[in-house]
Amino acid sequence: MSFSFRHKMAPSTPLLTVRGSEGLYMVNGPPQFTESTVLPRESGKNCKVYSFSKDGTLFAWSNGEKINVINVTTKGLLHSFDLPKTVCLEFSPKNTVLATWQPYTTSKDDTAGIPNLQLYDVKTGTCLKSFIQKKMQNWCPSWSEDETLCARNVNNEVHFFENNNFNTIANKLHLKKINDFVLSPGPQPYKVAVYVPGSKGAPSFVRLYQYPNFDGPHAALANKSFFKADKVTMLWNKKATAVLVIASTDVDKTGASYYGEQTLHYIATNGESAVVQLPKNGPIYDVVWNSSSTEFCAVYGFMPAKATIFNLKCDPVFDFGTGPRNAAYYSPHGHILVLAGFGNLRGQMEVWDVKNYKLISKPVASDSTYFAWCPDGEHILTATCAPRLRVNNGYKIWHYTGSILHKYDVPSNAELWQVSWQPFLDGTFPAKAITYQAVPSDVPNEEPKVATAYRPPALRNKPVTNSKLHEEELPQNMKPQPGNEKPLSKTALKNQRKHEAKKAAKQEARNDKSPDMAPTPAPPSTPRNTFSQSTSGDPEIDKKIKNLKKKLKAIEQLKEQAATGKQLEKNQLEKIQKEKALLQELEDLELGI
Repeated sequence: MSFSFRHKMAPSTPLLTVRGSEGLYMVNGPPQFTESTVLPRESGKNCKVYSFSKDGTLFAWSNGEKINVINVTTKGLLHSFDLPKTVCLEFSPKNTVLATWQPYTTSKDDTAGIPNLQLYDVKTGTCLKSFIQKKMQNWCPSWSEDETLCARNVNNEVHFFENNNFNTIANKLHLKKINDFVLSPGPQPYKVAVYVPGSKGAPSFVRLYQYPNFDGPHAALANKSFFKADKVTMLWNKKATAVLVIASTDVDKTGASYYGEQTLHYIATNGESAVVQLPKNGPIYDVVWNSSSTEFCAVYGFMPAKATIFNLKCDPVFDFGTGPRNAAYYSPHGHILVLAGFGNLRGQMEVWDVKNYKLISKPVASDSTYFAWCPDGEHILTATCAPRLRVNNGYKIWHYTGSILHKYDVPSNAELWQVSWQPFLDGTFPAKAITYQAVPSDVPNEEPKVATAYRPPALRNKPVTNSKLHEEELPQNMKPQPGNEKPLSKTALKNQRKHEAKKAAKQEARNDKSPDMAPTPAPPSTPRNTFSQSTSGDPEIDKKIKNLKKKLKAIEQLKEQAATGKQLEKNQLEKIQKEKALLQELEDLELGI
């Protein structure tokens, strides 16, 4: 009942929480951008951490003395916990438990150490359980979405608790040296992906299990082993049918990459597994699932990096070509994809409609250290935060069409540490039709000037040659088009291109050796062959005619290259489009003879 009622009511706009040297406060989301009264500004520099509940109705923060929990809807204070050293906070999915973590310490008398992971009952404020959790990495227990199950990694085992009863371990998953695990999202049956690093010549592996079937040689739903892995990242899709595994080595033994070496693996709960073949060598910067669970996007390869969407067979569906990018972000509804180049790149973003594979906008968010989609699927947040960057701190709210709707720059003597959206449950905001027209905005979009390449003094008055360090690859649809034959395999395509290139080189060599030989006549449909080598008697006109013929010959060669499957650059495609105008110009000149 409450679910349908929530859908009838217009959802409120997500709030924005801002934490920095100016304190902790909230801002009303678009279109207001005024300071919110939900949280009275907590001034001072002592706020180390804050956290929203998954549905955005509860908010907890530490001010260096206490942890306070408020109800966002009623603005009322629910609890205060005396935990001054807390640096991590998290709510369980249904707001039953608040988990807090303080750095681990030992006292002189107590060698075992003091429990530093606390689990509090959000309703009563009582402590349900305390654990010793030495490492900050993976400090928080993992809950299933309905909170029936809770799991944590203890001494290379995964311990499972049921219905938030933390006094009894309901189940254990014991494999030799489990390094990491990830619970599947969604409802029952619950699945868990575990990673065991290789040792003594044995490979590393990731296994998928269905809770509670852990015992016996055939208990695993799927298994994938690999030798090149010092660490892994495991990503479940939303429907819990498959896991993507990014396996990384700290050092690339070939010396090709500073980043070490990465490989991408696909493991499905039905037992299928595969290595995802990435067509460009180099690091894997980012991999993200679409919320549909039927496709994923990978950003990979030495700069300029490639980005490709793959289906569940790990076949490429759409290739975005190459560009300055190292991150990908699907919108909450999965219909828009942002490819971005942050960190050591200039902050260029490409906003794509992934239903039609059309580019919507190309905004630039220079110096960004953070990016997040608003739960409404329409707005984007980018921010420049310390300590990553200590200058030009601030944040911007964009519409996906590229307009900046709100901008806040922190004063030069202050810092911004964190900014984030209030979360909402999936389905709260309905998906809207994509618009390509930039929405109006009062905020000027100061596009950074693109720095021009250095030119030595001797070349400064000469025309710029269009030479590039890299050959840019243009976006292309990889889906076999209806009526077309089956696409060639990668090897066959490579061989075909080699063959065509050799053929073209031989032809060129032949033409160079024998300039007197008449060129092969083109089909009569091309009007250019009707023009004779006649001269007008005017050297200026003859020169123009010669230049036009030269250009048309170059266009012909480009068309031949395109026919053999070669990816043409933007300026080459523009040349081809000028063919008709050039032919007309040539005809006019020759008819005037």
